[in-house]
Amino acid sequence: MPTSRTRWELVALFLVIAVGGTYLAVWMKTGDAIPEFGYKVVDKFPHDEKAYTQGLLFHDGFLYESTGLTGQSSLRKVEPETGVVLKQFDLSDELFGEGLTWFNDQFIQLTWQNDTGIVYKETDDGFEEVKRFPVDHEGWGITDDGNSLIVSDGTANLRFLDPDSFEETSRLYVRRKDRRVLGQLNELEHFGSKIYANIYNSDKIYRIDENSGDVEAIIDLSGLWPFSDRPRGNNAVLNGIAIKPGSNGTMWVTGKLCPYVYEIEIVPK
Repeated sequence: MPTSRTRWELVALFLVIAVGGTYLAVWMKTGDAIPEFGYKVVDKFPHDEKAYTQGLLFHDGFLYESTGLTGQSSLRKVEPETGVVLKQFDLSDELFGEGLTWFNDQFIQLTWQNDTGIVYKETDDGFEEVKRFPVDHEGWGITDDGNSLIVSDGTANLRFLDPDSFEETSRLYVRRKDRRVLGQLNELEHFGSKIYANIYNSDKIYRIDENSGDVEAIIDLSGLWPFSDRPRGNNAVLNGIAIKPGSNGTMWVTGKLCPYVYEIEIVPK
């Protein structure tokens, strides 16, 4: 049977272990923290509040936008400062438009559950469909890194596709170092060596390392488009990221059924 002295020694040892473990847990939690950034609004511009935005990008000084919903999906060329739609191609009624990118002088648009991607060329009068290609998964967002197409499917995976054959060449699993559950990667934008992703039903954008898949930073856009200003029951969420080539890194963002496109600067929180 332990003596009184032995019992006190055991209690002291337990306290040292407990306190040390607490400090270790706090240190590990701090070490796993992902930096969060806020935003400063530089300007805001009109946007078609009936547009269910699925993809957004800059090309030659204009915004190009893919919109969704069955019977309402389209590809558009938009004047950034006025929101005026300069050209529009309406998809057939059975198609639900999704993400959009520009690669090799052509626009590439995904559809949601139609197992189809569409390639377009821009003409003087609008857009002309060049071809379609099969997609064996849900289509959400699409961007490119100059060599490959990068596609999201609503999970934590990003698929890299050959831009000629549209065959999958590799897959990147996006993960948070704090091990929180991750999913619903939506609209995508590639800038530098980073991939920016809207998270569906969230006001946050993830900045992802294109090589490791690590979430390096989170941009919190809370309050940019207040919930009180959003139409109810229509999945009116932030979606759409565009960065002007050669710009100072300001980001243009909008949402599904949002009346504005916001130009924002990313700032420390």
